[in-house]
Amino acid sequence: MITRGDMYYVTTTDEDIRRKAQNGGAITTMLKHALEAGLIDAAVVMIKGADIYDGVPTVITSPDEVIRSAGSLHSAHINIGRFIARHLDGARNMKIAVTVKPCDARTLVKLGSMGKVRLENVTMIGLNCGGTVHPIRTRELIERMNASIMEAFVREEVEKNEKSRRENCLRCETKIPYMTDLICGNWGVVGPKAGKATFVEVNSEKGARMLDIAVQAGLLQLSPPDPKGVEMRSRINKGMAKLAARHQAEQFSLNNADIDYWAREFSKCIKCQGCILYCPVAFEAKLKTPHYEGKGRLPPAFSYHIAKAAAVGQNCVNCGCCDDVCPVDIPISKLYHDVQKRLETDL
Repeated sequence: MITRGDMYYVTTTDEDIRRKAQNGGAITTMLKHALEAGLIDAAVVMIKGADIYDGVPTVITSPDEVIRSAGSLHSAHINIGRFIARHLDGARNMKIAVTVKPCDARTLVKLGSMGKVRLENVTMIGLNCGGTVHPIRTRELIERMNASIMEAFVREEVEKNEKSRRENCLRCETKIPYMTDLICGNWGVVGPKAGKATFVEVNSEKGARMLDIAVQAGLLQLSPPDPKGVEMRSRINKGMAKLAARHQAEQFSLNNADIDYWAREFSKCIKCQGCILYCPVAFEAKLKTPHYEGKGRLPPAFSYHIAKAAAVGQNCVNCGCCDDVCPVDIPISKLYHDVQKRLETDL
């Protein structure tokens, strides 16, 4: 009987999935069987669009289509929590399973607390995440190493060149998403199973049920994790948390040492409002110009940024979507993250 807190090395028995998926194909197999068994109404996954930089949030209801989602998209950064809230009515009338990065999971939890997502209808399959890479940096990485994307990422990790990660990812302290129902990844898979199995930690009854029915159907094989692998996974998580604290200190101290830093950054603002429109926790924000600000003024008055910070900053999940869409590269999430960390310390 699978219960909360259990850890396993998991591999699929489906040869088609094994050939296409990574690390044993556990997630793809669980999603496929959950649809077949009627445990969920739909799987919400990321599908590769035009290229490796184009991730398309996709709702899959046919079990045979799930295999299209196999594999990783390291440079297609989409906040899937926003997609669920906007386009699936917050899963109010359907049961879904969704694969999530830590920032996606934080978004869903935040939207759940705001009444925008019905979390009891959502099974979150969390992915360990060392950070995503901006598309431009990915192209530079592939060209510099003259390798495929997966080979480039592996070599980059060996060289410990974490600077290619997005800035908000470098600051992120949540590498293993313990707020999800299942936690999956390749960290801690050692020995003969390395590269051939998924390390799965069960974190809720919903997660246990999804894993158990696939095992009972003979679609997944479980084996106990190597104790050395469990310890390695813990060390990786702690090490990355320390790195995140270091990057926070570096990024925040540079800004705080320069009293004019944010004045210069916001002087570039063209008030396109992309940061508000794309923010996963502010999709209902009103975009009307306050009467005291006036219209046609660029850059907008500083009061605009203060009002925006008041409306969004307290709910920021450090996903970096605002940074991604800003046409003048204002690191907005860095400000909100800095303020949040200060409040945590002060309170």
